[in-house]
Amino acid sequence: MNILPAQFFRMDRSLLAALFLLAAAGSVLLPLSVLGLSWMEVDKEIWAHLLDTVLSSLLVNTLVLLLGVGVIVSLLGVSLAWLTAVCDFPGRKFFDWALMLPLAMPTYVIAFVVLGLLDYSGPLQSALRDVFGSSFVLPEIRSAAGLVLVLSLVLYPYVYMLARSAFLSQGRGLLDAARVLGLGPWMGFYKVALPMARPAIAGGVALALMETLADFGAVSVFNYDTFTTAIYKTWYGFFNIHAAGQLASLLLLFVVVALWLERRSRGEARYHQGGQKYRIQLTGWQAWIATLFCILVLSCAFVIPVAKLLSWVAQNHLGDLDMRYVNLLGHSLGLAAVAGCVTVSIAFFLALIKRSYAWPLVSPLVQWATLGYALPGSILAVGIMLSFAFIDNGLTKLYTLMGIESGLYLVGGVLALILAYVVRFMAVAFGAIDSGFEQIRPSVIEAARSLGASWQQLLGRVYLPMLTPGLLTAMLLVFVDVMKEMPATLLLRPFGWDTLAVRVYEMTSEGEWERAALPGITLVLAGLIPVLLLVRRSAR
Repeated sequence: MNILPAQFFRMDRSLLAALFLLAAAGSVLLPLSVLGLSWMEVDKEIWAHLLDTVLSSLLVNTLVLLLGVGVIVSLLGVSLAWLTAVCDFPGRKFFDWALMLPLAMPTYVIAFVVLGLLDYSGPLQSALRDVFGSSFVLPEIRSAAGLVLVLSLVLYPYVYMLARSAFLSQGRGLLDAARVLGLGPWMGFYKVALPMARPAIAGGVALALMETLADFGAVSVFNYDTFTTAIYKTWYGFFNIHAAGQLASLLLLFVVVALWLERRSRGEARYHQGGQKYRIQLTGWQAWIATLFCILVLSCAFVIPVAKLLSWVAQNHLGDLDMRYVNLLGHSLGLAAVAGCVTVSIAFFLALIKRSYAWPLVSPLVQWATLGYALPGSILAVGIMLSFAFIDNGLTKLYTLMGIESGLYLVGGVLALILAYVVRFMAVAFGAIDSGFEQIRPSVIEAARSLGASWQQLLGRVYLPMLTPGLLTAMLLVFVDVMKEMPATLLLRPFGWDTLAVRVYEMTSEGEWERAALPGITLVLAGLIPVLLLVRRSAR
């Protein structure tokens, strides 16, 4: 008689776990499915306009960005990774971690700082015209080349981190063998080290390309039309969310290709060699060129933009530090806190279910639930809005049949925005928590069970205490990512729920760089926290 209730509760927990998995995966699958269904209602006039005017340029602009960013982040990331991982030169230990700092810089922040510095009316060109005459003009920064450079300065750390890890993991055995065969240090790099690190480099480039596809802030600051800006203009310009969904589905094709490349390169990664580390001692002019190269990249990507932001804030005499700024900060912190708590809670139970159940579909469903990080915020925003609009329309028809007055319950609310954050950043939280589960020895769980611990006691007295560092790290990472997120916030925010990222967009769209500096520097300082955590983990 005592066995039946225990079996019943075990079955009940299994059912809840299965429903939880399906709901988590469905939160990603539903918006994507709705994007596909959006093609059932095609506005021929709008698509005729898009085909005649912008669609071809959207494709060309997107391909140009992908090609340019892919090439430059590869060159910067690989060269810097090789220098800091293998070569000895003045300042190497400092640059080893400092070159990760540009990850803290949102693309839209460095975009308006670069325009403020290098535009025709900016301080640099004005000073150069005073020296060389009024006819002196630098190449136009508001161009595809300028945008590629800006994005590459922020995104090269993806390649740098993965390539650096690959180079550090390579033992000196094969490189010494290459030296014996007559290859010098640089030919050894080209013929041996670089091919061995190629999977990691390809993974980093794929991540950078996915971020390029997802970018909305930098391309809007540069007035450079891509699919993300076209989605926003179609939604708010033509007031046609179905056409915006159709554009989002086209952008999704690019994302799927980039995601496939990243997964494929990661799946083929086989570059760990171990053994004694290989070092090259740079001397003379080679050592100083390496140092100057690192200084140049770090200055352009982080030091100069931060200095300029602080300069603008000081020139404005903190004039924007008023109640409006406090409200913007409060909205950003509030949304980030709520989204962080919800995301970490769901990610914790996903990781727990993955560890507790050996069902065949557990791993695929968890992968689906954590797919959102590869999706641009604009795609999620359109998919979620279409899904909520469909549900609201269904509820309205139901209540009308019942003779009950109804309104919009989901569209235009905070729930849509929180859901977009949760789906977008679930992978961030899950990665930190799942790695914490990896560090818990199975013997600890078996010992607790042998002592008669119930699943509630196992959860409260074993899992949660041991996972506290991972949970806090996950919360911090999601918190900062939500604060910096722009496209989904811009498209889904309820009336009056502006954030710091939205404020940056509003000020930069009006060309008021100085007034965008205060929220911009706030976001940069917030972004430094997870980067420093990443640096600390990398040092370990």
